[in-house]
Amino acid sequence: MNKQQLANKIWESANKMRSKIEANEYKDYILGFIFYKYLSDRELEFLMDNDYTEDLMVTVTEEDSETVKWVQNNIGYFIAYDNLFATWIDKGKDFDVADVHDALSAFSRLISSTHKKVFDGVFTTLQTGLSKLGDTSGARTKAISGLLQLIRDIPMDGRQGYDVLGFIYEYLIEKFAANAGKKAGEFYTPHEVSLLISEIVAHDLRGKSEIKIYDPTSGSGSLLINIGHSVAKYIRDENNVKYYAQELKENTYNLTRMNLVMRGIKPANIVTRNGDTLEEDWPYFEENDPVGTYDPLYVDAVVSNPPYSQAWDPENKEGDPRYARFGLAPKGKADYAFLLHDLFHIKPDGIMAIVLPHGVLFRGGEEGTIRRNLIENNHIDTIIGLPANIFYGTGIPTIIIILKQQRENTDVLIVDASKGFAKEGKNNKLRASDIKRISDAVIGRCTVEGYARVVSREEIRSNMYNLNIPRYVDTSQKSE
Repeated sequence: MNKQQLANKIWESANKMRSKIEANEYKDYILGFIFYKYLSDRELEFLMDNDYTEDLMVTVTEEDSETVKWVQNNIGYFIAYDNLFATWIDKGKDFDVADVHDALSAFSRLISSTHKKVFDGVFTTLQTGLSKLGDTSGARTKAISGLLQLIRDIPMDGRQGYDVLGFIYEYLIEKFAANAGKKAGEFYTPHEVSLLISEIVAHDLRGKSEIKIYDPTSGSGSLLINIGHSVAKYIRDENNVKYYAQELKENTYNLTRMNLVMRGIKPANIVTRNGDTLEEDWPYFEENDPVGTYDPLYVDAVVSNPPYSQAWDPENKEGDPRYARFGLAPKGKADYAFLLHDLFHIKPDGIMAIVLPHGVLFRGGEEGTIRRNLIENNHIDTIIGLPANIFYGTGIPTIIIILKQQRENTDVLIVDASKGFAKEGKNNKLRASDIKRISDAVIGRCTVEGYARVVSREEIRSNMYNLNIPRYVDTSQKSE
């Protein structure tokens, strides 16, 4: 069975098993158990590499403090033999929901102090939600046993295992997103959009030996992972990529951490934060160690797909260095607040890409002022118009805006890619040929009749800083 067939099988069974539980909730259970299996298998692999036989495995208990410390120092956490995923499977009919409660409780207690931030609370959503899997202890045990049997065949060893695991994990997230209605946008950027952004950003970062990337609205973490994967093609050592992620909702924040860890990224290269990006900027330091942890976070690339036109509170934010130079986004629409946050965190030679609703290109008022300031300060590099109905949970037209801190040219490349897609179910999807066409136009920065055009600042000024795509690209002259 190849990875696609395995992913299909898991999805079909999971969808039947979830019964009346919302897809958006059920994903937290199945993905949580996949992550627990991953951590268990990693520990088993580590013990076997250190000559542990089956007989010796049984001696791996919490009471043996020396072994606990040794395992923690090497992999960042400790799981006793009785709590391993493989042990649950071996128990067969003797397995009980209480085994899961005990194991998750022990896990949070036995995280290495150096890995607290990566693993602490990562199973909270799973732990608190187990009661929804059945009305009685027996019903819950049966539901969980079904889930364990479902995911037991996912390989999680070594590089090939990470690839299969990552593929299945993202496939399940996408499928749950397709079934989750409006809530889907909270945690998932379609893979094709993610891939497009990755190609553009990675090309811009080529030649660097170390790279920091940041997603302030990280969702499931897939956008960040795809950027890292694309960047790794241009860098000698993929361990020289450091990942920063921030997410407001706790269950989604847990998805981010699980996803990053399961791709084989070293925990030392993962820095995550559960917080409100707009209300509290990425902290310059940790309260308990202001001097030792001081880091205002300037990165090589920021990528984000924030919630569209979200309400926020701009009161008393005039002095916030993220917004001071450009203006404050209106109370009812935080789109430009997210954009300015991203721009603030890129290095002088950095790049950012953000997905936003089409309206940010032409709406007036405070947004018009910010747009004018961004153009006059030469930060807007490229605008890409995407097809409508490309994101789960919303049919509105969206765009990708590429911005930089410093640019040699003063023009803006505008690409109308709204007509290149394939219809798939209820949604439109970018094909490989669409992604290549867009990325070629952006990287080559060329004018293509009816598709892409390099527009001078003077022309944008003459249009009163209105960046609505049809003003600049006439798609009635279709290009082949």
